[in-house]
Amino acid sequence: MKGAAGRRPIRVLLVDDSPLALEVVRRMLDREPAIGVCGTARDGAEALALIPRLMPDVVCTDLHMPGMGGLEFTREVMALHPVPILVLSIAVQREHTDTIFEMLEAGAVDIVAKPRGGLSEASAELAAELVAKVKVAAGVVALRRRRHRAAPAPAAPPAGGAERSGLRPRIVGIAASTGGPQAFETVLRQLPRDFPLPVLCIQHIAEGFMEGLVQWLARSAPVAVRLAQDGSLPLPATAYFAPDGMHLELDAHGRLRCSPELRGQLHRPSADLALASLARVHGPDAIGVVLTGMGRDGAAGLAEIAAAGGATIAQDEETSVVFGMPAAAIRNGAAGLVLPLGQIAAALGRLAKGEAPSHPTVNGGHSR
Repeated sequence: MKGAAGRRPIRVLLVDDSPLALEVVRRMLDREPAIGVCGTARDGAEALALIPRLMPDVVCTDLHMPGMGGLEFTREVMALHPVPILVLSIAVQREHTDTIFEMLEAGAVDIVAKPRGGLSEASAELAAELVAKVKVAAGVVALRRRRHRAAPAPAAPPAGGAERSGLRPRIVGIAASTGGPQAFETVLRQLPRDFPLPVLCIQHIAEGFMEGLVQWLARSAPVAVRLAQDGSLPLPATAYFAPDGMHLELDAHGRLRCSPELRGQLHRPSADLALASLARVHGPDAIGVVLTGMGRDGAAGLAEIAAAGGATIAQDEETSVVFGMPAAAIRNGAAGLVLPLGQIAAALGRLAKGEAPSHPTVNGGHSR
């Protein structure tokens, strides 16, 4: 039996109407002893029937299939047999943007790029990414089964009675990884149309999917959502995302800098680089936020904003799909506030006006 001694391999169910695609993905996963493919299905209906019998730890499903497609399948799984789902897709085309990100909103954990061709294109890099995301997804089973949609943000108190924070914010930086598209949708949708600050957004996502994410978020957000352009000046009420394969930072003059340089970072875009640049340029006038995600990217950058006197927020464990990034920020004392996802936009609105958020959890405390 595959897997480390004393541990059962992660059981994965593959769902795709293409026999070639099923074979490609199976071979990619077979390279990892800690993972075992427990079954395959050609469409959502067949997979839905298999789940109670096979009891997979993770489901990897295609987007478009005859009969029950990926979106309907995801909704049915989350309603009947909650299991972490990874969406296997070629980079999002314009006409598919809504569907693939609606799958994330419906409960899928993450997107994984699949080879465009046959076995020859199943690169070691793609296989490593798939394996890593399967392992992350397997670790959020229990969380997934108790997740609920975040409640609407509470209304801000009247300005006349609000406590002043002492800050004069000029910019916001928000970072996320696994679960981030859903979290960004919640936060950006709840910001007011006249939000007075620019927002730099760092999201770890498979290459080729960033433009689709921006298009999807722009449909529901009152603020403008766009890909950053190198050298442009960030504008209020605008959320900027890094283009595919680029870091996003502020340069010394406060303009957006998009760069493909690796510079020793594990992720591109790097949350640490982005948040640290806000601290260097704007010091106490910067606000940093770390949302759901695997790993610790963003913790060091958030600490630099905190050290410069800026406001810092981490998402709480209860509403995080993966609590890695926020937990790392809390552990190193970088999180001045720890808030549920549904309260972060309201807190940003108060901070942007120079007001202190009501009922904060301070100094890295836990909000659960």
